[in-house]
Amino acid sequence: MPAQTAPVDPYALTREGLEELVAELGEPRYRADQVHGWLVRGVDDPDEMTDLPKEFRATLGERFAPARPELVAHQVADDGHTHKLLLRFPDGEAIETVLMLYPRRATVCISTQAGCALGCPFCATGQAGFRRQLTAGEVVRQVVVADAALRSGVIDEQALPDGAPDHVTNVVYMGMGEPLANLPVTLASVRWLHDPEGFNLSARSITVSTVGLVPGIRRLAELGLPVTLAVSLHAATDDLRDELVPINVTHPLAELEEAVRDYRRTTNRRVSIEWCLIGDVNDDDRQADALARIARRLRAHVNIIPMNPTPGVRWKEPSATRTRAFVERVGNRGVEVTLRDTRGRDADAACGQLLASYTLGAGTRLPAAVGAADRVTEFAAASGSTESTEGDEVAG
Repeated sequence: MPAQTAPVDPYALTREGLEELVAELGEPRYRADQVHGWLVRGVDDPDEMTDLPKEFRATLGERFAPARPELVAHQVADDGHTHKLLLRFPDGEAIETVLMLYPRRATVCISTQAGCALGCPFCATGQAGFRRQLTAGEVVRQVVVADAALRSGVIDEQALPDGAPDHVTNVVYMGMGEPLANLPVTLASVRWLHDPEGFNLSARSITVSTVGLVPGIRRLAELGLPVTLAVSLHAATDDLRDELVPINVTHPLAELEEAVRDYRRTTNRRVSIEWCLIGDVNDDDRQADALARIARRLRAHVNIIPMNPTPGVRWKEPSATRTRAFVERVGNRGVEVTLRDTRGRDADAACGQLLASYTLGAGTRLPAAVGAADRVTEFAAASGSTESTEGDEVAG
């Protein structure tokens, strides 16, 4: 009789962990491949795994503790090509996931934390404060939920547009939270999605975003997979970046540049620079020139994203004239630059706004982003901890 252990979320298991569980239950190894195949297709209820023996399904059901998220809010934009989902986990915590549809791509923008502790003052997610880390299973499930919807052609009883891809092609870690501040989970979920015998997503179709946690960038390079690194720069001088991105106090621009340069050298992947353009804050010629110099040194592509106005944030979207001038000035200095139109501007656009709208509608309030400065140092240290276990779209 196998020893009794605590139930587990099957999506939190590595392939090796699943094989160990199957062996513990007295089944041959190939059963692990069968179970994993069902998980990839979004099925985590052993009763539905019809190619497994009935007794094994029953035993497996006792060991699995599915942490299935509930879809509690759904906003649609861009004529059905952008779907913003608010997913609530069994403990009541909710996070945002965005599915963006293109003629030949289906990109999922996923969250790695409930809230964020890094305190960027223009970010809607940061206003919610930090609540907890997501698990590897909770991160993977966001992609699986989107993939299952694509395969069925329906999401929340709404038909997807004609011509939409029938599976997820790209994943961007650009949702709620800082992926490199939850580094073991980010690495574990990247491996799960990349597994050639499982979800089989190309490493080049995975983008991991960071505001500049240098130890995490170096650990990501050691992973050995050529995922795309996107650095949310937002300011090209230390004086302004200290204000807009507080982690810059710990890891200033020179240190960040060195880590990014090493990442490119190690992975042979071009890095992208993300720049949220804020009216009368970082849209002047000085910042454009400094950004161009950094981008040239790093041979990076620059994505300019005009700020989505967010309730409670004092800053504003730049004018169309100023936006064009900024993009042209950067481009004229020998940099590849793209002006990105934020998807879902009419669906509680900025990341974190759908959660805020839902919680306020339910008669509750999100915590303020208090103690952010203290948490910056804490998460900077955690991003370099020992591991325990080409998307270019932007979801607002």
